[in-house]
Amino acid sequence: MTSAVVEPNVAPGSAPARKRDARLASGTEALALCAGRELEDAPATEIIRWAAKVFGDRLAVTSSMADAVVAHLASTVKPGIDVLFLDTGYHFAETIGTRDAVAAVYDVNVINVTPTLSVAGQDTAFGKDLFATDPDRCCALRKVAPLNAAMRDYDAWITGLRRDEAPSRANTPVVSWDANRGKVKICPIARWTQDDVDAYVAEHGILLNPLLLDGYDSIGCRPCTRRTVAGEDARAGRWAGTGKTECGLHS
Repeated sequence: MTSAVVEPNVAPGSAPARKRDARLASGTEALALCAGRELEDAPATEIIRWAAKVFGDRLAVTSSMADAVVAHLASTVKPGIDVLFLDTGYHFAETIGTRDAVAAVYDVNVINVTPTLSVAGQDTAFGKDLFATDPDRCCALRKVAPLNAAMRDYDAWITGLRRDEAPSRANTPVVSWDANRGKVKICPIARWTQDDVDAYVAEHGILLNPLLLDGYDSIGCRPCTRRTVAGEDARAGRWAGTGKTECGLHS
């Protein structure tokens, strides 16, 4: 378990506080980089077990609710773990249904994370259908900013990123330092292939988003997601035709 150094009479935002925070972040960054090397070949549950031991209740899972693989894995190691779901207001009904099923079936605490602005409020502030006119800003408002706010309560987060999903994810470490948020990022199934996922789903009867059985290999917001066709990589159906490949959560 990492421990914070308590320095009395240090005002938040002051120069001493900034130096303290930088020192603590530096130590945690080194911890993450070391763990990334040492756990590279470890089973997913061992990676999660390390994270749970180090971060305790300051550890959360993020899930897009395409499936419940990582939520289930985490629950077997740390029952009752927080699972953050970014409810953008644009999700498929099937995704919302999967979220509700995961909350009901698994020993996890699903937390619905919402943007500051409703869809209607965003339309008023930035123009209708921002996802079409400026998808990067839409993702920033409806995904990135809400996650950043939610992550204030945690020191580390577990994601379901895999190296075989897209070229942009080919070098994903199993444990790394998320410099943008000042958090440790854990990707316990980074080395898994789709065959590994399918085998885990079959063995444990894992809940799946029904859209996975309807031609969607990667599931995001409804207006920005289409079915994929043979020969395309799993994320080709996301923001198709825009040149955009990531929402910004993993930048």
